[in-house]
Amino acid sequence: MWFLFTVLTTCLWGLADLFYKKGARGGAEKYSHLLTGITVGLVMGAQAIFSLIFADVGYNPINILVYLPVSLFYILSMVVGYLGLKYLELSISSPVENSSGAIVCILCLIFLGESLDLLSAGAVIIITFGIILLGWSERVKSSDISPSDKKYSKGAFALIFPLIYCVLDAMGTFFDAFYLDDIATTPLVDVTEDNFETVANISYELTFLIAAVVMLIYILVVKREKIEIPKQGDKLVAAVFETAGQYFYVFAMSGRAVIAAPMIASYCVVSALLAAIFLREKLKPLQYAAVVCVIAGIVMLGVAEGLAEA
Repeated sequence: MWFLFTVLTTCLWGLADLFYKKGARGGAEKYSHLLTGITVGLVMGAQAIFSLIFADVGYNPINILVYLPVSLFYILSMVVGYLGLKYLELSISSPVENSSGAIVCILCLIFLGESLDLLSAGAVIIITFGIILLGWSERVKSSDISPSDKKYSKGAFALIFPLIYCVLDAMGTFFDAFYLDDIATTPLVDVTEDNFETVANISYELTFLIAAVVMLIYILVVKREKIEIPKQGDKLVAAVFETAGQYFYVFAMSGRAVIAAPMIASYCVVSALLAAIFLREKLKPLQYAAVVCVIAGIVMLGVAEGLAEA
């Protein structure tokens, strides 16, 4: 079953990326990134409440505050990622965002005194090279865009959004290790060996729900913007796929992580394929080369992680 859950997670997150991009295309909605965040927060919050009602978790609400630093890194990274989708092709933004594992490796190297194995070190180098190449290719591409299209494509500058996502997500993952590495040292309250990962996930989802309410108040009350509900369909579908993928991820990684990790880490391949098929995205040869470099590095990191956990 773990293999089925791995395939489901990979496909669901790839599909989520596709609908995130569809919901952000054209820049018609000024606050589309916040609206996407609201939708995801509402769906995740609903899933968390469902778990609290029907699953015997034994949840202590204080864990929302305890886990807040990690939750905020993840939520901020996602909202920034949604903003970046306004200006970059999904084929570019998704691989860059999924490079956060390289930053996690560097953080562990600097702050935890850990050493990198040869495979991980090679992956970090390849990913870094690929991102630099992407930045250069976007700069070259921006010179070919007509002035009327400049507001929708900001060239190399637009790459800052998935890079910020990458850093914030890496920080969340780095601190997540502190919370979930060992039941004996976790700051989470009233947890057991069997439920502390579930408690962390529920805390994250409930925090996202609170953030969704705050963003909703900001749009409706502070900015006095109207929300056109019929136009939020793509965002809702993306949120459902995102939440479903998060659910199956736990079961996928509980199996053979040595295979599951690289498969899930490379879900951006699914995103890129779907973008080419359904969004008709076309990249230049230099961009394709850069994306291949980044994806190859992500797969290598996934393999290294799987081998470490095997």
